[in-house]
Amino acid sequence: MDYTLDIGGCRMNKKGCQRNSIQKLGTFDWMCDLPETQKETDFVEIQFKNTRKGYFLNSTKIPLEKGDVVAVESSPGHDIGEVTLVGKLVLLQMKKNNVNPEKMEVRRVYRKAKDTDLEKYKEAKSKEQETMIKARQIAESLKLNMKIGDVEYQGDGNKAIFYYIADERVDFRQLIKVFAETFRVRIEMKQIGARQEAGRIGGIGPCGRELCCAGWMTNFNSVSTSAARYQDISLNPQKLAGQCAKLKCCMNFELDSYVDALKDFPSKEIQIETLDNTYYHFKTDVFKGLVTYSTSQNFAANLVTISANRAKEVIFQNKKGQKPELLDDHADDEVKPVVVDYENGVGQDSLTRFDTNKKRPKGNQNNKKNNQPRFVKPNREENNNSNNPRFQKPIKKNDPGEIKNEN
Repeated sequence: MDYTLDIGGCRMNKKGCQRNSIQKLGTFDWMCDLPETQKETDFVEIQFKNTRKGYFLNSTKIPLEKGDVVAVESSPGHDIGEVTLVGKLVLLQMKKNNVNPEKMEVRRVYRKAKDTDLEKYKEAKSKEQETMIKARQIAESLKLNMKIGDVEYQGDGNKAIFYYIADERVDFRQLIKVFAETFRVRIEMKQIGARQEAGRIGGIGPCGRELCCAGWMTNFNSVSTSAARYQDISLNPQKLAGQCAKLKCCMNFELDSYVDALKDFPSKEIQIETLDNTYYHFKTDVFKGLVTYSTSQNFAANLVTISANRAKEVIFQNKKGQKPELLDDHADDEVKPVVVDYENGVGQDSLTRFDTNKKRPKGNQNNKKNNQPRFVKPNREENNNSNNPRFQKPIKKNDPGEIKNEN
């Protein structure tokens, strides 16, 4: 029987190589069509609610596939999760997430989930929303500086994990006692960061794609405003902050490339002097290798754009005490601007670009160009030529209208 599991309000029973877009932190199993890799390890990757994953040992050699719902060992009791990876790719994921099977506490896969297991699981999951609301009210009544972001019940309903966010250290010993008396389950408190909370909730970023923290990111490095300065990004807090109210993680993705590229540019603090003016750095175009200077230090005035090599050359002249007449040595040359039609790159402005019933020219185009007819018509005189056998009428035998020459 093919069971389905409801995780986070979504039913998931898909099997195959593709990355399941419903699951968070989904992985493309590019080794699924290689049977020899499926038996290289007995470890399997199990996913629970949202981004919580674990690696369990299939010691009883149960035939498991991606998408199977299983009961796994927990403390205490058992938990219900879905198999997301099997085979050699599990070892690669464990190495990526710094999970050492020799040092970790190995937990086992009990069995494939039965109907009774799934009924208990659904009953426990139905309490999560109500439990989270009550837990927030209790934390507020105890005046604790913390935010409870999510509640996850174990598959057998014997334990509940409370995920909370706090900027400072919180003494929640009294809170655990109240939770245990109110909900009658074993309580586990787990602190997470704002980025991890955004990954658990999920969503769409301003780029139009799934949040990186929900799609593939597991390690969250600190992001500073210096990353925006290196990339010449506007220091607007509303644009730099993500849905977690922290600086966007994607600001670090290309930071190293920008830092390496900026090594070929002069320092922004250096002023350039000519015979007429003193120029201050205004902006840098890393991709084109250009630097723009302004005659005012506070606003854009008399902007001049030169190459990085030209800027270094002028700075070297200033150090020698020399001042060039013009900042741009090609200022007097007539530069023809290159016009590139980016808007109509694929012909999207043409109204007839998808028409299939376009009239095709008749006849041979080469003949029309050379003013030659396609077929040469025979001359009328040839038609009347009786000596031409092609145009003579055949004579029927025993034709009463036939004229015989007796001579």
